[in-house]
Amino acid sequence: MSDYDFEEVRILDNFYQTSSFYPMPVVLISTVSESGKTNLGPYSLCFPYIIAKDHSMILICRSNSNTAINVRRTKVCAINFIPYNKKYLKNCVMLGFPGETTEEKMVNNEFTLIPSQRNDEERNPGIQYPQIVEEAIQIFECTLQESIPAYHSEETLETHFILKIDKILMKKKWKESLFEGDEFPNLPIDFGFRNNVNFWFSKHSGPYSEPIPKEKGMDFNSVKYATQRVDSDIQWTDDACKMLVKVPRIFLKKAIKGCNEIAREEGVFLMTPELLEKIRDKRAKE
Repeated sequence: MSDYDFEEVRILDNFYQTSSFYPMPVVLISTVSESGKTNLGPYSLCFPYIIAKDHSMILICRSNSNTAINVRRTKVCAINFIPYNKKYLKNCVMLGFPGETTEEKMVNNEFTLIPSQRNDEERNPGIQYPQIVEEAIQIFECTLQESIPAYHSEETLETHFILKIDKILMKKKWKESLFEGDEFPNLPIDFGFRNNVNFWFSKHSGPYSEPIPKEKGMDFNSVKYATQRVDSDIQWTDDACKMLVKVPRIFLKKAIKGCNEIAREEGVFLMTPELLEKIRDKRAKE
């Protein structure tokens, strides 16, 4: 048997780190303790949950952790995405030690805390919002989505929170890169706690682009037909249709409807390449 033959691995608790290699994000969840002090808790089990309309994240944590207790009480938190830096990751391990109060753990905090960026219109009276991490690359300011019941297990002391994303903040440099697509931040990757000794992290290599294969794209006639079927009141020029040939078929109808809605708002009933570029620019700015 060679080293490259498959063998079964026993599935243990915390299987993502005990029974597999599973790359995860590294974030700091900031919450407000009962004393009013901001608490920072490092987490890796924090992923997108609902990606259309009611945009939200799912956070998996111990139900008796400072973070879980604070989220249940205040209903708000912030997800801080920190850059790859060994000093930062060392401090994350220090801040993640279980069993300490907010006051005990935050004595060791080396991150800079600044006020929430929610404006007066976005704030609810009587709620104290957690501070955010100045060193972060991007931040999601969130509210607990109470309309979706949180999973909770008394047996495993595990709670899953659904966090509605109210606001995304990003450093200017990376916001510009987000739309240009030419540079990516160096975000750390966590491989979990292993061998009861160490936490393991890595940095990612620079991403590369891979264009959509021509044979997977839509042909011009299919796009033209789709524009006529979606809304016959708004006509699309041939050149405008050609700009959508690389949109996957499953997203084509939604893309056409979105463009038509903006055209109607502007009182325009002919979709041209110039108008399509204007719509793309508007969405990028938003």
